[in-house]
Amino acid sequence: MERILVKNILCNGVPKDILIEGNIISRIENNIDMSDFEGEGLLKLIDGTKKAVIPGLINMHTHSAMTLMRGVNEDSQLQEWLAMIWKIEPRLDEEMIYWGTKLACLEMLKTGTTCFNDQYWMIDTAVKAIAEMGLRSLNPYVILDLHDKEKAANLKVECEKIFKLSQNWSDLNRFAIAIHAPYSVSAESMKWASNFAREHNLLVHMHLSETQQENIDSINQHGMTPVRYCEKLGILGPEMIAAHCVWIDDEDIKILADNDVKLVHNVNSNLKLASGYNFKYKKFHDAGLTVCLGTDGCASSNNLDMLEAMKTTALLQKGINYDPAAMPLDQLMDCATANGAKALGLNTGKIEVGALADLCIIDIDSYAFTPNINFLANLIYSANSSCVETVICNGKIIMEKRKVATEAEILENVNRLYKKLIN
Repeated sequence: MERILVKNILCNGVPKDILIEGNIISRIENNIDMSDFEGEGLLKLIDGTKKAVIPGLINMHTHSAMTLMRGVNEDSQLQEWLAMIWKIEPRLDEEMIYWGTKLACLEMLKTGTTCFNDQYWMIDTAVKAIAEMGLRSLNPYVILDLHDKEKAANLKVECEKIFKLSQNWSDLNRFAIAIHAPYSVSAESMKWASNFAREHNLLVHMHLSETQQENIDSINQHGMTPVRYCEKLGILGPEMIAAHCVWIDDEDIKILADNDVKLVHNVNSNLKLASGYNFKYKKFHDAGLTVCLGTDGCASSNNLDMLEAMKTTALLQKGINYDPAAMPLDQLMDCATANGAKALGLNTGKIEVGALADLCIIDIDSYAFTPNINFLANLIYSANSSCVETVICNGKIIMEKRKVATEAEILENVNRLYKKLIN
């Protein structure tokens, strides 16, 4: 069994030693002696002096290979932006998906993310790239029929095919279902996708109530908000992970809470596309809803930096509520870690004995952490993602001292391929 011993690292404000055995945190103690493990397997020693440890961040909504489209169609609202993206995406091929996904994984590693919930195309190819990079992921098959019956029929066949292929994926990478959005998917396809997910015990990921126009159109077409429409169709439930949820009223909140839907706030993307800003975190939290954080894809948010998303989320919540306590640091950290793990059904997002060893080592020997009166405040408000020094996922070191072995190769290939995509 491989072992990693992290010595003298700041853990929840107290210096500790952390022992990882296999993919599990097995001990957290004041002083673990290396001699205890002589002859018992490989042991990697990490000196944690002047460093701190946090759970690996969990990015609960992104479109990984959209790294290839970073900077496309700037200064556009969602529907105008989508029109351009949907014009470009048919040019994507498997090589582009592979390297674009690897670039996303590289960026997430560099910014402290160990697990992400994706929603993009050619997922068997994407999963190959993710597995090679060593990250944990949920990879939903996207149902997006644009109300075309022939397309809907083809999607069902393809979904069942990829589901069977997913049985050969790594344990780190799981199959799920994505319903793109209530406005872009027919009622029949949404019900089919929901039933397929429930039959196979799968999670479902959906864009929901992202823009004001989406709500207006839903009320005009169906006589109700998107949330109520989804409830009417019977597709809401504890397996549902709903991204955005910006245009939500009190009745919608009750429906979401009654169905134990998990929510994902994508603050930078929502602000950048001017989709809306009033994510009702306190009302969601008070209703008992699980709130997670995501970045969205690089074509709309431009980066996959969860620490940046955490800071923007906190500042916006304080500002719109005129309340400096609207987004407490411990709750913000949970939104970026433990809540995502709960939504995905994973024993991670926390630093405790028995949890999966998904950890980030933070370099605190810098101006941003001096003085280190409040570590979380320094991490979120003072530092930036360059403080992420080493990343461990599933008990394996996948970035050490900010070095990722394949970085140069990834950058070279993406710089070659994006020119074929954007022309």
